[in-house]
Amino acid sequence: MSEKLDDEMSEQTDAKDVENVIILGGGPAGYTAALYASRANLDPLVIEGFQWGGQLQNTTDVENYPGYPDGIMGPEMMNEFRAQAERFGTRFKTDDADRVELSDGGLQRVFLGDEEHVGKTIILAMGAEPRRLGLPGEMELSGRGVSTCGVCDGAFFKGEEVVVIGGGDSAMEDAMFIAKYASKLTIVHRRDEFRASKIMFDRARQTDNIELKTPFIPEEFIAGDDGKLRAVRLKHAETGETEEMEVGGAFVAIGHIPRSELVADQIETDEDGYVRTDAKSTRTSLTGVFAIGDLVDHTYRQAVTAAGTGCMGALDAEWYLRDSPPDPEAHWAKDPGEVAEATA
Repeated sequence: MSEKLDDEMSEQTDAKDVENVIILGGGPAGYTAALYASRANLDPLVIEGFQWGGQLQNTTDVENYPGYPDGIMGPEMMNEFRAQAERFGTRFKTDDADRVELSDGGLQRVFLGDEEHVGKTIILAMGAEPRRLGLPGEMELSGRGVSTCGVCDGAFFKGEEVVVIGGGDSAMEDAMFIAKYASKLTIVHRRDEFRASKIMFDRARQTDNIELKTPFIPEEFIAGDDGKLRAVRLKHAETGETEEMEVGGAFVAIGHIPRSELVADQIETDEDGYVRTDAKSTRTSLTGVFAIGDLVDHTYRQAVTAAGTGCMGALDAEWYLRDSPPDPEAHWAKDPGEVAEATA
């Protein structure tokens, strides 16, 4: 081995250059994982992204997270999560990862441009984002009458007329929850046929204050003089005629997109792109790679459930590092023979 290569390997395998835990993503799951990992003296590095805080950064009042009896603003809660993890030594990189190289039982590599971070374990916490309609007023009125989470925001519309846009199980689930608070709820769908399962569709249709409006295509969310949602403009899919539907709230329920694009070609995902994990754990198809939060959850998608999996991910990573940590020397070896010798 040349002196130059020997120096390179010595520098690369310096303990300071190999993290115990890299957490990719900063939301309830990622920050909880960081809290647990830092309290276990694993000195985690969180690559939180420029849009750190996850979906809660775009949420106003959070009233259903335990420990906040008076509610809390979403961004404020994420600041508190982050500060608590930082208190115990978590380090943060407020940057987006450009590339990730995952290995099965070796070291994990994350690239921020030309900057490389290497870890013995990685916890994937990139989350998911709600599908949007891309209509005028949709983003401008987000949190001011337009929502993508019925369970999160349904209670804010007690006694009001609301609309749920969508035709799948997510729309039916949201509709039945919100209907407990709304005076009247209308499910708007662009087709007469619904993608929802028969049992979910029948339950929604049989709810007294739920009506169906088909085939209508939403075109715009319209604000009132107070800056809040006043109406949704709809177009009949067959005749092209338009109408304004006066509502106090509108829920877009057309599914979510897991943010797994960085790793989807390296790790096992389901048909919708959610990272698969072993039952009752956060272990993925690659040893030393763990996944948490909405990146794996297409059922609950709540801050409290995401935080729970964050705890699980940190504990799984801690146990893995205790029982079978990867060997940095094997990872950095340039010759296959050296790898075999180092891992023997």
